[in-house]
Amino acid sequence: MNSQSAAYPANNLTELASTMAATTAVAVAAEWLPLGNRYYRKPTLYTMKWKHIDLSRNKLACAPFGGPIAIIRDDSKIVQLYAESALRKLRIFNSAGVQVSESVWRNPGGRLVGFSWADDQTLICIVQDGTIYRYDQRAEIVGPGASLGRECFESSVVECVFWGNGVVCVNERFELFCVTDFERLGRDEGAVLKFLDVGLDEMPHCLAVIEPRFTESESVVVLLGVGDGLVVIEDGEVHRVGEGIGPVQKMVVSRDGKMLAAFTHDGRLLILSTQDFSRTIFEHECESALPPEQLAWCGMDTVLLYWDEVLLMVGPLGEPINYYYDDPIFLISECDGVRILSNTSMEFLQRVPDSTEAIFRIGSTEPPALLIDALDHFDKRSAKADENLRELRRRNALPEAIEACVDAAGYEFDISCQRTLLRAASYGQAFCSNVPRDRFQEMCKTLRILNAVRSPDVGIPLSIQQYKVLTAPVLISRLINANHHLLALRLSEYLGLNQELVVMHWACSKITASLAIPDPALLDILLEKLKLSKSISYAAVAEHADKSGRRKLAAMLIEHEPRSSKQVPLLLSIGEEDIALTKAIESGDTDLVYMVLFHIWHKRPYVEFLGTLHAKALAQDLLIAYAQGYKHEFLKKIFTTTGQSEEVAFLLWKESWELSKNPMASKGAPLHTQRLKLIEDAKKLFAESKEHNFESKAAEEHAKLLRFQHELEVKTKQAIFVDSSISDTIRTCIVIGNHKDALRVKTEFKVSEKRWYWLKVFALATIGDWDGLEKFSKEKRPPIGYKPFVEACIEHDEKNEALKYIPKLSDPREKAEAYARIGMANEAAEAASQAKDSELLGRLRMSFSQNAAASSIFDTLRDKLGVS
Repeated sequence: MNSQSAAYPANNLTELASTMAATTAVAVAAEWLPLGNRYYRKPTLYTMKWKHIDLSRNKLACAPFGGPIAIIRDDSKIVQLYAESALRKLRIFNSAGVQVSESVWRNPGGRLVGFSWADDQTLICIVQDGTIYRYDQRAEIVGPGASLGRECFESSVVECVFWGNGVVCVNERFELFCVTDFERLGRDEGAVLKFLDVGLDEMPHCLAVIEPRFTESESVVVLLGVGDGLVVIEDGEVHRVGEGIGPVQKMVVSRDGKMLAAFTHDGRLLILSTQDFSRTIFEHECESALPPEQLAWCGMDTVLLYWDEVLLMVGPLGEPINYYYDDPIFLISECDGVRILSNTSMEFLQRVPDSTEAIFRIGSTEPPALLIDALDHFDKRSAKADENLRELRRRNALPEAIEACVDAAGYEFDISCQRTLLRAASYGQAFCSNVPRDRFQEMCKTLRILNAVRSPDVGIPLSIQQYKVLTAPVLISRLINANHHLLALRLSEYLGLNQELVVMHWACSKITASLAIPDPALLDILLEKLKLSKSISYAAVAEHADKSGRRKLAAMLIEHEPRSSKQVPLLLSIGEEDIALTKAIESGDTDLVYMVLFHIWHKRPYVEFLGTLHAKALAQDLLIAYAQGYKHEFLKKIFTTTGQSEEVAFLLWKESWELSKNPMASKGAPLHTQRLKLIEDAKKLFAESKEHNFESKAAEEHAKLLRFQHELEVKTKQAIFVDSSISDTIRTCIVIGNHKDALRVKTEFKVSEKRWYWLKVFALATIGDWDGLEKFSKEKRPPIGYKPFVEACIEHDEKNEALKYIPKLSDPREKAEAYARIGMANEAAEAASQAKDSELLGRLRMSFSQNAAASSIFDTLRDKLGVS
């Protein structure tokens, strides 16, 4: 450095600094290549970390957005094996070539036709017989294999085209099948759709799809290169378009679904509109008529064609760009460019952003270029820095220069270049007060995230545009799936996102990978991290531990779950029913208690089950409440086990009543005997306790009455006695003229004389046996008096019969009212006069209010008696 300083005069140091800055810009722009009026660059993202990988000998599946790379030896090629096993291995690498996992490919079904990464970074593999296998990033199979159906099994799959979460396949009989969502496979019979017969006589030259999100019908559109045109299959309809443009040998749809790049048999590259395939947007004549090995869109304005050792970039303006490679390459299309994977490196081909071009274009005098130059002079302590700033302020272009430097920093992969651009923006902000600082801070935050995930150990080379499309939550989810938990946790904390998902996934992965660690030690490790999130679901982690065969660890983890609704079901699943019942009772949630009770009920013998309920009053009460409505036999066992014999007796008695609803429980049917036995058993159980003497006696009387009623029904051949009361039984006997049996019932069940008279009076009146009623009244003085006789006659509108008994009434008030009820006003007035009751006279007058003559009688009587 000293020798260089001595070679130049002191007054030329400023010019030297300016020259060095220009040299830096030249170095950056020297790698750009022009295509029309735009520049393209191809920075190297990684030098691949893998060893002994030859892309030409393998099949590859590379996920977009800097996702993982799946490699497996191509079984359709004859290759020489070096120091490697003859067994084919599926190997997963990150984008920097760091191996993540591997597994031996042992899947049946024939040759691997195609494989690709789904949106959730699950690897979808399709073999010849139509079986679909799914792998995660650990090269482990996810779930059982699914099938494309019998047609694909009988006629092998020969080609498939993937998009996002779907695939279109063609079998040997030229039939087309589609899966629109891999998540539905195995769960939904309609997950695999078969297209209508297209009428193909030979295999299509090529195949492409337009994703459902880009079509008006919201269904996948399939494009087939057939004959000298295209066949379009959309929403169940088949159309032939583009006649005469082909035959089309290879084609690919742009990322927005609006354009189709097609390579024809005569070496032409056509860009067609997918809205109108007859409209050619752009056409280019290639030097080779051989179809390219790969065809890919680079952003939305250029197309890449790759032949052996040559990569051709074609755009609508200018001469195409040729890139030459000694090694085979693989093109990975992204939303803002193409990643180029070779045996030794990963590159990113993209259009140079406007802000970057304005800064580093050779000879640029744009405001951001002047700001960068000013920073460079400032670092060299040159007065030229002030001149540049003055110029920018004179043009009023300093805010524009600051924004361009911030924007350009986001597009750079080189950290030193990012730092330079951000320093320039910060330097400019010191002289500009009207520039918002949020944009600068947000860019610094974004670049910290992008630089962290671009590290070769992580290997996710996202550009800033890809990051915006992917979003931060999805990026963190992908870090989790790749087992970069610490980075995912730090990014979640940095961005203010929920850390629960990260911690839970880490805990589950830790359990799976820690088979040698004892349960208590592993529990301490887990709890130390799980406490980072207050809302963490210990139940979910415990469930994973149980599925991993660590039931003891699951039981210890579930103790830390605060939510009973999560805790109790898992305790049941791991066989801790007693603890689950205790937790459910403590929660006070009756639904949880019922869930545990039913689980134990169906799992344990009755005796053991009922023993479990000992000293758990709430559980017993809930079970009894349920059994009372549905399970009498089970309820009897509960009461018997708990020593509640009186409750069993009540159940038996209730059961006998329910049995009475069966029409066969009479006329000598066996059910009648069964009812009697139930009642007698209930009587015995009641008799065991002095507190239930009444119930015991009632049950005995009930059984006795049922026997008597059954005899009566057998004797009379009429099913009218069983389950009626003693009073109804007596009344029925009298009504049918069976006075002898009525008297037997009275005697057998010690019916009182008053009750007997009441029953017989109204029974005789019911059948209109007035002579019998009169005879009965004369047998002896009725203990109930003659009023019931009068009432019975009046109820049946037998006034003359009533007159036989009204005079015998001893109470003048009753006599007056009885006469009034049969319309005899004079007799009623005479009886009322004996009572000398003003209220009675008022009521009687009101009852004859429609009869003026009768009303005057009562008025006269009231006047005579001096009653107001």
